Amino acid sequence: MFYLGIESTAHTLGIGVFDSGKQKILANALDRYDLGKKGFIPRKLAEHHEKVFSKVLKQALTESKVKLSDFDAIAYSQGPGIGHCLHVGLIAAKSLSELTGKPLIPVNHCVSHIEVTRFFTKLKDPVIVYVSGGNTQIIARKGDSYKVLGETLDLGLGNFLDNLGRTLNLTPPNAIGVMNSAKGELIDLPYSIKGMNVSFTGLLTKCEKLMTEVSKKDLCYSAQETSFAMIVEATERALKHLNKKEVIVCGGVACNTRLQEMLAIMSKENHCRFGVAKDEFNRDNGAMIALTGSKAFEANCVSKEEGVNQKQRTDSVKICWD
Repeated sequence: MFYLGIESTAHTLGIGVFDSGKQKILANALDRYDLGKKGFIPRKLAEHHEKVFSKVLKQALTESKVKLSDFDAIAYSQGPGIGHCLHVGLIAAKSLSELTGKPLIPVNHCVSHIEVTRFFTKLKDPVIVYVSGGNTQIIARKGDSYKVLGETLDLGLGNFLDNLGRTLNLTPPNAIGVMNSAKGELIDLPYSIKGMNVSFTGLLTKCEKLMTEVSKKDLCYSAQETSFAMIVEATERALKHLNKKEVIVCGGVACNTRLQEMLAIMSKENHCRFGVAKDEFNRDNGAMIALTGSKAFEANCVSKEEGVNQKQRTDSVKICWD
């Protein structure tokens, strides 16, 4: 069976194709809006998604060699995300659903990050470290849902790093700029963790106060090491609490090689397997929506609540598949 997936939660418009019979991603086309130094402007993002949709759809169909009429269902990212962007994806998905007469599958964006990483790593029951721009959560499967064991109490890890990149006027002015500049000496910064919950606003404020006193390299290195250490500590606490033997990291910030390294070291010390997908599938993409849509559809677990939900939580979604 063939599934089309549409991702539009933030600055990426992605369309992917998944073949559930062969268990293979056939296409993963996308176009990202260049945020520059201005960050996320909802209206601009939505305009971008509308403008490039036809081009990205054509690319996905060409790559997959699947005709629009041959799809069994159309999946789309329901939330969480930016309302303007989510509605572009919803309207496009509904239009394709009505055009083809194929059912519509709403997919939780966070769950899709988890499922695509489980798909590639083959890890069945991991502690999940989900780190992206707006989301930072420590998660584990319990029964028919993913339970959030800990999360950020304020900023997402990616937003913290993006804000720091813009504050320091890095190139690029975001988390990638911070990663590229993180080559200095460690300085003392606020370390805020409560149980398995973390907080980044105090860390960001301290960095802003120090920006005229220490080098950018020292500040980037120390901000990364401190924030990542908090994530690793929370993950290790979850491992011990649940006695699990697998760890995965997913979401956009999972592309950071230093975070991967720190989690891998911790996993090895605890005799656990560690997994992470390729960067292409850690960043927002349509393939993860198509894949997760296939799981929901074939498990007869499609949500009856269509539309969009900007604040939809990971733990609000029923999971009926293995």
